[in-house]
Amino acid sequence: MDAFKPSFPFAPSGFAPSGDRTAQETDAAPDGEPAGPALVVSDVTIDGYAQSIVLRLYRPVKGNGLPVLLYFHGGGFVRGSLEEADHAARYFAEHLPALVVSVGYSLAPQFPFPAAPEDAHRAALWVQSHARSFGGNARRLGVAGHDAGGQIANVVALIGRDRSDVRFDAQALFAPMLDPSLTRLGDERRLSSDITASECAACYRAYLPQPSQRMHPYAAPLECTRLAGLPATLIVTAQNDVLHIEAEKYASRLIDAGVRTQVVRFPSVSHAAIGGYPAALQEAVRFFQWQFDTRALA
Repeated sequence: MDAFKPSFPFAPSGFAPSGDRTAQETDAAPDGEPAGPALVVSDVTIDGYAQSIVLRLYRPVKGNGLPVLLYFHGGGFVRGSLEEADHAARYFAEHLPALVVSVGYSLAPQFPFPAAPEDAHRAALWVQSHARSFGGNARRLGVAGHDAGGQIANVVALIGRDRSDVRFDAQALFAPMLDPSLTRLGDERRLSSDITASECAACYRAYLPQPSQRMHPYAAPLECTRLAGLPATLIVTAQNDVLHIEAEKYASRLIDAGVRTQVVRFPSVSHAAIGGYPAALQEAVRFFQWQFDTRALA
């Protein structure tokens, strides 16, 4: 399942081994790009749904009153880590700028549905209570994720709406996994997709062991009939990805439900690569900046 592996290696400087940490980083950006603001990176452990989970916080050193972005890594619900989310989390923290909270949610098959979305909800509640201590303003709150993390990002927005306890201003979903039925996949050979239907099916079997779970709106957003009230949405898809059809179908349903929605498909990009693709990240930064600025003026 190589498509579920990160396309960017994790190689930060100045970091201690895994565990509780606080680190300040001032490295120059690669490839001659202007360096972003120095970041303070720290880990916080909170109670999750079935186990303790780790939140990794990325905070610009000079930032205060920053918007807050929850980020969820990919990995098909069964793989992935905070380390693999580092590239995107760091990018958003530097370029928005924002307090980014990368969530180490529980993975299947050890912790199947609903552990991951419930972990996400607990992370969002923690942000509401603690963001100010880390320079964040939880009244400007966004969420983003890639692959399985794209579904979890969308679902935590659904949960917050349904429970009336967390309000998100915007969400950005990168190649999200939205349909456990797998009935809206593209042709993997024609698309030269790096992810296959069989790989997706294996991930869903681990994450949703009970057949009845596969129609739950928090596990199958594409089947959800109540989409009104979700935050403004950016859906980013990759041409060389069997999942781009279901993601774009979901964008259409959001629009029909009255949700402000933007969808962008990038040609000649794979499922694995889209989560860290520079142009896609830049598009998401512009999208979040617009939504956060609109919120600030409201």
